[in-house]
Amino acid sequence: MLTTPKGFPSDFMWGGAVAANQCEGAWDVDGKGISVADINEFYDNIAVDKKENGEITAEYVRGAIAAGPERIFPKRNAIDFYHTYPEDLKLLAGLGLKTFRTSIDWARIFPNGDDAEPNEAGLAFYDRLFDEIRANGMEPLVTISHYEMPINLTLNYTGWYSREVIDFFVRYCQVVFDRFASKVKYWVVVNQVNFVALESFNHLGVAADKVDDLLSAKYQAVHHELLAMAKATKYAHEHYPDLQIGVMVGGSLAYAASSKPADVLAAMRHNQMECFCTDILLRGVYPGYATRFFEDFGIHVEVSDEDLAVWADPAALGDFFAMSYYYTEMVTAEGFAQNNRGTRNPELEASPWGWTVDPQGFRFMLNMYYDRYQKPVYILENGLGAYDKVEEDGSIHDTYRIDYLRAHIEQLREAILDGVDVRGYYAWGPIDIVSCSSSEMSKRYGFIYVDLDDYGHGTGKRSLKDSYAWYQKVIATNGEDLA
Repeated sequence: MLTTPKGFPSDFMWGGAVAANQCEGAWDVDGKGISVADINEFYDNIAVDKKENGEITAEYVRGAIAAGPERIFPKRNAIDFYHTYPEDLKLLAGLGLKTFRTSIDWARIFPNGDDAEPNEAGLAFYDRLFDEIRANGMEPLVTISHYEMPINLTLNYTGWYSREVIDFFVRYCQVVFDRFASKVKYWVVVNQVNFVALESFNHLGVAADKVDDLLSAKYQAVHHELLAMAKATKYAHEHYPDLQIGVMVGGSLAYAASSKPADVLAAMRHNQMECFCTDILLRGVYPGYATRFFEDFGIHVEVSDEDLAVWADPAALGDFFAMSYYYTEMVTAEGFAQNNRGTRNPELEASPWGWTVDPQGFRFMLNMYYDRYQKPVYILENGLGAYDKVEEDGSIHDTYRIDYLRAHIEQLREAILDGVDVRGYYAWGPIDIVSCSSSEMSKRYGFIYVDLDDYGHGTGKRSLKDSYAWYQKVIATNGEDLA
């Protein structure tokens, strides 16, 4: 008998998500090494819609490491979650969260990336953190690599472009699986693995002045990363068969900018390349459209038969598809021919940071991805970065955030009615954290306000916004009451 779902499944995983580098701080505590996030700098003289993580040189990295207090690196201190997590998790549990996503800071476990032994103090911290998450009634979902590569791997190697990093990363994954398999069932190996251009240094650790052909180096780096992910996934499946290993992308499927056939074809090709990583890690095949793309744009990637055999092993493939969703873009034939990123849709409103608000695009992507992979789906990031005002009485009336989330959760429910097997939804940054792209505190996502500014000044006091009670109600009613 054919039936249509009536709403969210009874066991739906309502959650919240953060990243270690954006919340923990304690950048030089208990043996932690310097990571790529620790040299993300805040600039107050750049327009907000131009603030993003671009290409970085090894020369810049060395200068950032040696910089004095006149330069601001907000992720080094963040919101001090490393020390405040017991209190913060209690506040998050008060939302009724069923699950909480965070990451393990690679540089906290292997300070240099190539260390002979892991840092026990770092492992012990995550033992305490995961225990506390579970004690507060939340299922942990953990990302192993979320823009936290040890900086040594960018300076003394060439990030993921260096094939040696494959073995370093696989060993890191084996250590965390062995240590935490009894505490963490759900894993994502790499955050937003398809972000080759948008977060190229943060993601891949390839310093622009260490390679001759940066575009080819990026795709060679992703190739090595995909190999490492498959090997780590195989290890987990063979040693801990109860674990669920996911593959996560940043939702980046685009619309054609017009009805012109050339624009439609360009959008198709753009969307194929946004599925390049997941086609390999969920289907086990190196797609022909990717080799065509490499040829058309003069990109050289060395792929051996031994490499292809790694992905051909079903044990190396992911168990679920995961994505972040923030905005959509449009693609033109002219832009694609120049390998440019998409353009902003003039039909849609945008945040001050230029991120378009497109709830229906959320449903569009969920259907497109599920049609392609037929795997359980988890939304691991969705939210609105906005300026919040604290009133004289301490209240924060963030109706704009409620409106944004309501519209997206409504479209998420529509996707479930369409037949998409969505298992969980994680609001991004349920407590204010440092922005990934702009290194600002003032770009806030949370239901919980943290009294810190872009310069790290403030009391650090936590306060509840109006959206806290709203999301609490959404979870309590399993998505039925969105008013």
